[in-house]
Amino acid sequence: MSRIPPAPPEVYAPVVGVDAPLRQRVYAQAPAIAGPYLTYMKALREASVLPRRLVELVRLRISFHNQCRSCMAIRYADGLEDGITEDLVCSLEKPSEAPDLTDAEKAALAFADKMATDHLAIDDDTFALLARHFTDEERMDLCFQVATFVGYGRMGSALAMTDDLPEEYAEADAVLAPWRQAPASVV
Repeated sequence: MSRIPPAPPEVYAPVVGVDAPLRQRVYAQAPAIAGPYLTYMKALREASVLPRRLVELVRLRISFHNQCRSCMAIRYADGLEDGITEDLVCSLEKPSEAPDLTDAEKAALAFADKMATDHLAIDDDTFALLARHFTDEERMDLCFQVATFVGYGRMGSALAMTDDLPEEYAEADAVLAPWRQAPASVV
C-alpha cells in the first residue's frame, strides 16, 4: 500500500485529471508542486533530442536499480513506436552483452548504471565514451533524463505506490526487473 495515500478527488482532479493513475493522485498531495513537476516531465519527454527507444531503455534500466515498481510496470507508447519490444527489454539484464543494442545505447546504459549505482565513478573516460556517440546537446539531454529517472524512481520506490499494479509488483522483499515482469500498462 502506498506510504502516502492518494489525495482526495477534489484535490487531485484539478491537478492531474479525474482518471489519473495512482502515482499522480499521490503526487497531488502536494498540488502546488505536482502540477509544475508533471509539466517538467512532459517537457523532458517532448523536448528531448534523443531517440525515444534510447530514453525508454535508460528509464527501464534505472527502474531496476531503483526497484521502482510503478516505473517498471509502465511502457511508454512513444518508446514502443520507436522499437521497444519485450525482447529488447530482456537485453537490459546484461546490456553490455546484448547483440540487439547499439554501441550508443550500450554507452548510454553504462552511464545510467553508474549514475544510479556509483555516480562518483563517472570520470572523463565515461564522457569520452559518450562523446563517441552523442553530441554535446545529446549528452546534456541524457544527463537530464538520467538524473530525473534516478531521483523520480527512488521517490517512487520509497512511496511504494503499487496498489493499482498486478500482485507480483507488490512483493516488497522481491527484487523485480523489467525483463522479468510483464508491463502492466502503456502510457
